[in-house]
Amino acid sequence: MKQHEHWSILSLGTVYSTKGASRALVESGQTVAPFLDRYLQRDWGACGKEDWAMNDEAIEKGERILAVYLTAKGEKLWVITEWDRSATTFLLPDEY
Repeated sequence: MKQHEHWSILSLGTVYSTKGASRALVESGQTVAPFLDRYLQRDWGACGKEDWAMNDEAIEKGERILAVYLTAKGEKLWVITEWDRSATTFLLPDEY
């Protein structure tokens, strides 16, 4: 039998989308659903190796998580879950 690595459950809290992120999703014909699916599977998207490792560690330590995805039209979306897991927000980098 194959051993499985233990993963903590990632709580999203309330999911929000800023005006810019909502506009980018509408313009690309997408919704937050596929990005949330990736996020919940710990696919942090287009962030670097170091940030990827920090996100994995942040789940265990209760710190903020940041993923980076691209819409179908190539616009960058950030997804941030707060350290206390109260909220997850979709936003454009310039809305941070």
